Amino acid sequence: MADTTTTTEACGSCGKTPASLQRCSRCRSERYCNRDCQKAHWKTHKKVCASNANANASANNASAAADGSASNADQASNTTNPTKRTSKNLDVNIPDPFTQLSTGTWLHGRSQRDVYKLLIDAYRMRAEDDYNLEGDVDMDSIMSGEVSTSIRPFKRFIKKIERRHRRLLPDWWCDGRRMDCEKAGMSRNNWEYLGCAIEKSDIMEHYGDHLMPMQLRMFAEAVIGRGPGGMSGATMMQMMMSAETGENRHVATIDWANGAIHGLD
Repeated sequence: MADTTTTTEACGSCGKTPASLQRCSRCRSERYCNRDCQKAHWKTHKKVCASNANANASANNASAAADGSASNADQASNTTNPTKRTSKNLDVNIPDPFTQLSTGTWLHGRSQRDVYKLLIDAYRMRAEDDYNLEGDVDMDSIMSGEVSTSIRPFKRFIKKIERRHRRLLPDWWCDGRRMDCEKAGMSRNNWEYLGCAIEKSDIMEHYGDHLMPMQLRMFAEAVIGRGPGGMSGATMMQMMMSAETGENRHVATIDWANGAIHGLD
């Protein structure tokens, strides 16, 4: 949930009309008494949440056309040759990212700035997926509407990597680098500001790569131990690795957020 508003409208779950209600943080069109009401109503609300959010985003998206030409060119190149794509807004584009995800070296060989950004975006992408698929939010994240940033759950995400999956981090990672990463997430001037939630479309636009959300999801799955909504990305990773080695020229991509499967030649 997001902000608390004074209203005479009823809670979308229980129908009560308390002095204040909290909005759904994604679509901002439904209101609830508290998190319990939100979760109780999720099975019904999730059918319209994404469409409402998209409608709201479209109404405020007048500036998106500014870099449309460059974005379209990037997308066309990536779609035509999905195994040799590049991502914008990164210092380093690593070869065969899905193969490196499978070997745990996806963050290796990157700049510090890129590592910080990708760690934060992997967390934010997973938080968005957990909300969309399960209606689940951390109460100390911005998705709950109780705090202004998601720094605390992000710190837990990093701690889990350090304690259980240290090999996923580059060799130069240390306590000082972790603190620098957290500072990057707390700067309002940065794309990766943890006071802002992101959607799949935001990721695709920022990186100019329609497969970047999948990379972030697969990295987060390696950290957490399960895919978003309980779905495993293992089969898809094998397909993407085969495409990178030229064994499979037809690549299917899956959108975990809505279950749609798209074929890319």
